[in-house]
Amino acid sequence: MPPLNALRAFEAASRHGGFIGASEELNVTRGAISRHVRLLEDHLGVQLFVRLAQGVRLTAAGRQLQPVLSEAFALIHREVERISSDASELRVICPPGTSIRWLLPKLEDFRSLHPDLRVRLTTDFYADGGFDPVETDVGFSVSNLPNRPKSLETQTLFPIMLTPACAPGYLKERSLTSPEALASCELLHENRHHSDWKAWTDDFPELGVDPAAGQHFPNIDLATKAAVMGIGIVMADLVLCREELEAGTLIAPFPDMVCHSPLDGICLLGGADKWHIPKVEAFKSWAHDTSEADRASVSHLMHD
Repeated sequence: MPPLNALRAFEAASRHGGFIGASEELNVTRGAISRHVRLLEDHLGVQLFVRLAQGVRLTAAGRQLQPVLSEAFALIHREVERISSDASELRVICPPGTSIRWLLPKLEDFRSLHPDLRVRLTTDFYADGGFDPVETDVGFSVSNLPNRPKSLETQTLFPIMLTPACAPGYLKERSLTSPEALASCELLHENRHHSDWKAWTDDFPELGVDPAAGQHFPNIDLATKAAVMGIGIVMADLVLCREELEAGTLIAPFPDMVCHSPLDGICLLGGADKWHIPKVEAFKSWAHDTSEADRASVSHLMHD
């Protein structure tokens, strides 16, 4: 192969129609461009330019070589730009409920710590094929998900701990003074599988609560908002529903009756080939540190 600098000098000179424009583009002298072009001509054994008093003109060989080099350098430039952009862009996918209740309120902190990274967040459910490690760098999910590909790495952030909760007005209206009264309440579910209430009733089967009853919603955020409106009683995640529980817009009538979800916890996941690259490591470290308070708030319940 001819020297790269010689190829670049010829390609720039052929585009600009002379050595002056090429020298300005490549930030070298006109004489350096001339020497590089002469070196390339010697290497190829053909003349690429006809030297004229008012500049240069491409020969037939020059006209043949110029578009090939222009296309090649443009391809190199595009690919370098793509790789550089990919290194500075972090693509995150997070389902709506976790996005609204955990990630979005905290994400500006990550951006301030890593201003060199552009976060592209998709607040959506995973497609039928599941997490795509090609299109996405890191995602949020649950730790114990059946049939998850073994090629995906995970890092649990905090456990999912559940307890029934409702609006103060609903609590008073239904006179929820004993857990058995839940059997006559309107149950609100965060998914159509009713897995939230099923998990809790498996731990407390003696109450006679039917987990198949009630209304289901697309995610925990909508189910929780329905509970705040007084429509029924939701299975509250002690971390993701903390804002309502601390503000008193939701009340846990039986705070000691808490179960650990069979889904285990909220986790990060990603493809093995990207799991340790700098931008993903930065996000994993930030998420782990940011969720420390969440782990601490429910840690005592894990041992009860």
